[in-house]
Formats: sequence, structure tokens, C-alpha cells
Amino acid sequence: MHLRAISMSLFLSVLVLVWAADIGAYFAGKAFGKHKLAIRLSPGKSIEGAVGGWLLVLSIALLSTLVLSDYDLTRSNYFYILQDKLGWLGLFTLVSLSVAMSIQGDLFESQLKRIAGVKDSSALLPGHGGFLDRIDALLPVLPLAALLMILVA
Repeated sequence: MHLRAISMSLFLSVLVLVWAADIGAYFAGKAFGKHKLAIRLSPGKSIEGAVGGWLLVLSIALLSTLVLSDYDLTRSNYFYILQDKLGWLGLFTLVSLSVAMSIQGDLFESQLKRIAGVKDSSALLPGHGGFLDRIDALLPVLPLAALLMILVA
């Protein structure tokens, strides 16, 4: 709610961060994945996938701060605000932390499913891991982003 109250583009840019980390991890993991990230929790996840997701998010962060910064709408996105207030090192560090929290959220939800002994967290989206799989990475990242916006804005 706090992110949305500041601006819709801020809220959407945090969603894009999480989705890009997930998409980048999926494709990089499929292409290059050899070393398992957490074999007991989620055997399909690889270190190479996590790095691929992180690199995709960093690319989007650079694009949105360097190329798109001329547009007023993009000046209120997560990446631009972090870079504007904290510089390049701050942007790099906090985007990296956000990606790590995204991965952590995904692994935590996988752990909960393992403990419960279920494949899907619900029957709402069968074959996709359930409803929680759609939001698991967002759960730790959205509060982190809101806290960061309170601290830097």
C-alpha cells in the first residue's frame, strides 16, 4: 500500500524486479544450470539460474536509470529512486539484496510445501505450484522495498 501510495510506477517496478529475477533465473537455469542452489528444498533451482535472474534485474535497473530517466513516469520507479538517492553502489547493493530476498521467498515457500508434504500450495492453480507460488517471491521483497522507500525518500 505504501509503494502504491507513492506512485504506481514505483509499485510496478518492484513487481518487475521480482518477475524479472524469476524469469531470468528460469531461462538461465535451463540453459546453464549445473550446480544446485538448494537441492532438498527445490531441486530445479540452480546457482547459475540465480545469477541469471540477478543479471537480468541489473540490466533492467541500468536501462531504467540511464536510458529511460528522461521520462517523468520512470523517475518514480524503484531503480531510479535508489540510484538518485544512494548512487550506483547503493542501487547495485539494494537491488542485489532485493533479488536475494526474492529467491529466499521462493525457497521458503518450497520449504513450507515440503514440510506439509504437498506439491501445490493450493488447488487454485493446479500444475503451477498453487497460488502461493505466484506471490512467494513478492512477500519478502515488497515490505523491503517499502522500508527502503521510507528510509531514502
